[in-house]
Formats: sequence, C-alpha cells, structure tokens
Amino acid sequence: MLRSRTSKGDAATRVILATFRLNGLLLDAGDRLGAAEGITSARWQVLGAIAVAGRPLTVPQIARRMGVTRQSVHATADRLARDGLLERLPNADHRRSQLLGLTQAGRDAYEAIDTRQIEWVNALSGGLTRSDLETTARVLDELRGTLETAGDAPATHRADARGAVR
Repeated sequence: MLRSRTSKGDAATRVILATFRLNGLLLDAGDRLGAAEGITSARWQVLGAIAVAGRPLTVPQIARRMGVTRQSVHATADRLARDGLLERLPNADHRRSQLLGLTQAGRDAYEAIDTRQIEWVNALSGGLTRSDLETTARVLDELRGTLETAGDAPATHRADARGAVR
C-alpha cells in the first residue's frame, strides 16, 4: 500500500535533506579551518569533544557526544595519539576503557582552529537573527532527542566521524 507523508512529515523531510546537504558543507568547511594544523573535521570533532568537556573522556563518551560510532572515534583517536595530539590515560572506573586527554600539542591545534572558527562563524551567521538560530538549534535538538529515544536508526546505519552513513 502506497502511503503519503503528512504535511509535518514533508516539512521534516525537507529539514532532513537540508541537514544532509549542510552536513557535507560543514565538514568541508571544517577541513579547511583545520588544514593549517593538518586536522580534518573528524579529528577536530574528537579534539573538540574533549576540549569542550574540559576533561579527558572515553571513546564511548566521545562517540555519544558526537553521535557517531565508537569504532570511528577509536580509529580517529588512534591517529590523533600517533600524531601526539591525544594521550591515553588510565581510567579508574573502567580498566579497559582508557581516558583520552589532549596533549599540549592537541590543545594548541584545537585553539588555533577555534580562533579561525570564531571569525568564520561570526561571518556565517551575520545575516541571520539570533532568535532564528536559537529556534533552529532547539528544533534540531528535539529531532535528535526523538531519534535517540526511539532508536529509529539501526546501528548499521549510524554515521561515522565524517558523517558518512555506514
């Protein structure tokens, strides 16, 4: 039986498609912002999750914050550790799940990218109202929360650190 979307379903589909297109553009912008440090968007996201938390995190904690798989975070964290940007620390709460912390080089790289991001995001948001941006963030947060609670996305279809669906 052929079904049709409700008007809200059509609107939600437009939001989803626009978000997919925006995600690709944001990943490209992130790659450009991090290029001087040799940091991709995926690496920047992992560094950022730890920097924003203000403390070392485990791979599962980073994955939950980023909305990606543990496997993609683990692979990215391995590369960051090899490059001297992350350090592995003991985790008193869980012996097998080490904490990941920023090294000084990791903090420096993150801060350099963050400095460029401030100028970039201020220019990007220049033509928009704060109210519209806050409404957009709230709606996207509500959609994310609904998906997380409902578990509508099968584990085999979750996004990796670059946003690619697996």
